[in-house]
Amino acid sequence: MEALSLREDNGDKTAVVGQNTLQLIAFSIGEQTYGVEITTVREIRAWNGATPLPNTRDFVRGVINLRGTIVPIFDLRARFGDGQTSPTKNHVVVVMSVGDKWVGILVDAVSDILTVSREDIHNVPEGNAIDTELLNGIITHDSRMVGLIDLHAVVNGAKLDS
Repeated sequence: MEALSLREDNGDKTAVVGQNTLQLIAFSIGEQTYGVEITTVREIRAWNGATPLPNTRDFVRGVINLRGTIVPIFDLRARFGDGQTSPTKNHVVVVMSVGDKWVGILVDAVSDILTVSREDIHNVPEGNAIDTELLNGIITHDSRMVGLIDLHAVVNGAKLDS
């Protein structure tokens, strides 16, 4: 009976810890590390190219057909204003759900799964308008800064105005 009671206590503590923590998939763009909630990630794929679309901004690389679903691919480096990525076989696409749609973001590499406390999320410092627009917050993890990507902001503004 006591063992069962201990498991229940541990389960309750885990539930409380789970509510106060956030799991992230961390990836890199150059020397910078960014992350998205693990619950949004559907798949991580090698870069195999994308079919370009007309009338889209330079950060939209095109679309891929993922088992019958058309998924737009966004170049995160270009979205942050650092020029388009020259993809190699080492680059990956992180496919995520944004609302009821799927999108992919082209990144240099996926590096880690991080578990962080929600209390450790800080506001994005003012200064770079693109960073404050595209990030939900900043976390310090193992002496490195991790920017939390705002997926809705990344995909907004993909079409060129007519």
